[in-house]
Amino acid sequence: MSVGVGVVSAAGIDIPRIGFGTWPMKAELCANMVREALAAGYRHLDTAQGYANEVEVGRGLKDSGVKRADVFITTKIRPDRLRNGDLQRSVENSLRDLGIEQLDLLLIHWPNPEVPLEETIPALNAVKRDGLTRAIGLSNFTIALLEKAWALTREPLAAEQVEFHPFLDQRKIAAAIKARGMALIAYSPLALGGIAKDATIKRIADAHGRTPAQVTLRWLLQQ
Repeated sequence: MSVGVGVVSAAGIDIPRIGFGTWPMKAELCANMVREALAAGYRHLDTAQGYANEVEVGRGLKDSGVKRADVFITTKIRPDRLRNGDLQRSVENSLRDLGIEQLDLLLIHWPNPEVPLEETIPALNAVKRDGLTRAIGLSNFTIALLEKAWALTREPLAAEQVEFHPFLDQRKIAAAIKARGMALIAYSPLALGGIAKDATIKRIADAHGRTPAQVTLRWLLQQ
């Protein structure tokens, strides 16, 4: 089995278009699922400091036997670690926990209104310049905050991750992301299983001999 459906290019990196999200997996379940996902053909692993499973994601990668160079790894910085200095140390900790030397993509998980972007974005830039990650980006930023981050950054922002599925209209933020040449990474693409219960999606899937998950992922890819 393979889930390879190509890549999307942004800010000089190629992001596999289908990824394996690891929330809310913990402990051995997480390590085992990561190993099985890589065996099935996934080549993009998504984790976060806030998921408390970076160690297990790293172990699953190591146990899979798949070369590090063949796997795209994304993690996200906790909103309480966005101060200059705290941010950099948190990324060093993530690398240690994952057992790797460099991330492929590093995102700010959530904006923190108590920490100004004027402090956070330069620190994020520094992490990229220091070679701890190949690319940087955002997650859960509004259009206004995306615009502010874009004005502050001196390094290209490669992507923004937002919740995106058929029950949530994200056309405005998607357009803002696209206008800046960034990739949109969808989380909860199957609406936490909700798409399997939707009569319209099921009818479309039945008509094409596909599952509701396959139809929904194809719809997302076509966005």
